[in-house]
Amino acid sequence: MSATIRVGVIGVGRIGKLHAENLASRIPGAQLVAVADVVPEAARENAARWHAAAVADYRALLEDPGVDAVAICSSSDTHATIIQDAAAAGKHIFCEKPLDYDLKKIDDALMAVQAAGVKLQVGFNRRFDVNFRKVREMVAEGKIGTPHILRITSRDPEAPPTPYLQGSGRMFLDMTIHDFDMARFLMDDEVSEIFAGGAVLVESEIGRAGDIDTAVMALRFAKGALGTIDNSRRSAYGYDQRVEVFGSEGIVTVGNNAPDAHVFSDQYGIHAPKPLYFFLERYRESYLVEMQEFINCIRRNTQPPVTGADGRISIVMALAAQRSCEENRAVVLTETAGG
Repeated sequence: MSATIRVGVIGVGRIGKLHAENLASRIPGAQLVAVADVVPEAARENAARWHAAAVADYRALLEDPGVDAVAICSSSDTHATIIQDAAAAGKHIFCEKPLDYDLKKIDDALMAVQAAGVKLQVGFNRRFDVNFRKVREMVAEGKIGTPHILRITSRDPEAPPTPYLQGSGRMFLDMTIHDFDMARFLMDDEVSEIFAGGAVLVESEIGRAGDIDTAVMALRFAKGALGTIDNSRRSAYGYDQRVEVFGSEGIVTVGNNAPDAHVFSDQYGIHAPKPLYFFLERYRESYLVEMQEFINCIRRNTQPPVTGADGRISIVMALAAQRSCEENRAVVLTETAGG
């Protein structure tokens, strides 16, 4: 593999644009060479900005011998197919979550990757956030002793539009999937059982679309620890992203990031900035680091830091939560793990 990894981005919506910018201007050892999008004008506009080639059909990008790897940022229902096509073309693959909503399609895609001998990294960017990485390190180093309780809070500032919800796979597969992956990552342990409860408390239109907008989950880990995740589609004070791990010898917590750290006190109270508004602001640097790690694993011929197996397990967890919510009972993950 050459010293510079030549990458094509497939899909230039809001996250594809961010990855294209990082690859073109912020990641040593990478070069953005092509952009594909089903909306030709979107591909042309983004490609022109970074002096890359533009195509409407991603298969033309895969046929280009000048492309070493692809970043799949297209709609979720296309991921598994594009992974298989990219593997067949011998391209290394970065794929945004989810790999798919169907385990059979995921398994077929992972088999194609293995057969082709290419790299596959799944886009769980929160693992690369400097704050959450510190929690993982402290837990792994035994700084808090034996982990007993994990708490994850993840709340969006605004509910997504209904057309987005209709193709999102519903809350657990779209939103909570990040938190499921974080639970495994922070605790360095597998979840064995999930009990989930959900409600429509934010937006009635979400309920009419067959989804929920508020959820709380209880997790049981294989080594005995317990965990909770709470989600809401709307937080009046901004993007709420907090983590706590409590153990036998201590506790480690991460609060929200704000635009600045000032605190103003007067006769009316103590005032501070709201959290950063949304994920593109809150996790901008983590997106950069995760893509740098992808490029590094290709250049060094090492295993990607977030594997296809990690992507599959998060889906198994989401399916378990969905079943639990529908059936009002705890679900053991073996029930949704598939073959």
